[in-house]
Amino acid sequence: MVPESLNIPGAGDPAAVIGHLVGRSPSVSVGELATALVPPRQFAAATFESYRPDPEYISQRGAIETLQNFARQWDVRPARWPRRTRPASAVPSGVYLDGGFGVGKTHLLSALWHAAPGPAYFGTFMEYTALVGLLGYEGTMTLLRGARLICIDEFELDDPGDTMLMTRILADLVGHGSRVAVTSNTPPNALGEGRFAAADFRREIQLLADLFLTVRIDGTDYRRRDSADHAVARSPEELEAVLISASEAGLAVTRDTLDDMHLELARVHPSKYSKLLSGVQLIGLTNVRPTANQTEALRFVAFVDRAYDAGIPIVATGAPLDTFFGGGMLSGGYGKKYLRAISRLVSLTARDPLSLRQPESSSDGAPPFEA
Repeated sequence: MVPESLNIPGAGDPAAVIGHLVGRSPSVSVGELATALVPPRQFAAATFESYRPDPEYISQRGAIETLQNFARQWDVRPARWPRRTRPASAVPSGVYLDGGFGVGKTHLLSALWHAAPGPAYFGTFMEYTALVGLLGYEGTMTLLRGARLICIDEFELDDPGDTMLMTRILADLVGHGSRVAVTSNTPPNALGEGRFAAADFRREIQLLADLFLTVRIDGTDYRRRDSADHAVARSPEELEAVLISASEAGLAVTRDTLDDMHLELARVHPSKYSKLLSGVQLIGLTNVRPTANQTEALRFVAFVDRAYDAGIPIVATGAPLDTFFGGGMLSGGYGKKYLRAISRLVSLTARDPLSLRQPESSSDGAPPFEA
């Protein structure tokens, strides 16, 4: 699913993996890493004011008010005692945005990042763990310590190693005065359930949960409101016509079979997928069919997340992409992860592929989010 012309070297080199994250060479400096930890470009000008809550869901208005209050108290030392004994008036160490798909959690997290006086860092859970893979624990802490705010999008615990690592990192950062804000589709006390023996790490998971004030955001998935609630599948003739028109319009396109995509995604670390998509403006995918292979499915989720962040439409033939996760996967431990990917696939396949060149942020700010 990735154009051969990109020819990314060093797939097994941790330095190359992080080099991918910032779109630079493997010799990227710590300073360059820091400048790369910012919101995706579609949220480059997100504000609390441009988030327009749905009046039917009072939790959306409550989330804005909670985050605005959190942002007004940068100079107040955050609470470090456990949540269970924390006074109601205490400023929390972090906020945890818990909610379904397409309710604007990333928009609000980006708005909070923009409101921080700095330094502030923003990245996905995968980007932070990849950062540790390159710099090591102490190197990562050297980079992040002193930040006023650490934003982690798509927070999730898939294995014991992640659990232990994030418990240590967040406790260290909070202990040095940083505040933390995360988004997730899973309440903090339920992290890891169905993915590994989470009960054996209940203490660590509880320590993570105690850092946060949990903010629940309810609502409907905005990405699926204007669609038929399914990913769009095209005929082979439609796909060819779209790709020809896109190429004639000067767009950079890819065209791969589902099998070729699986082979390419297996060749590199998932944290490298953004680099594989660098410069791509339209993805063509043929012969789509459901999979029961969990490894393929998880790689595909990581790929969809990066395509969505980059705003790249997908034109696909075969089975609709929302049926990709077969074999009962949606009811398993990774079900929420797959449902998030489906929400994004519905959006990416429903858009007009010839009009979706991602616009640069204007001085007027990001388009409003209609919740």
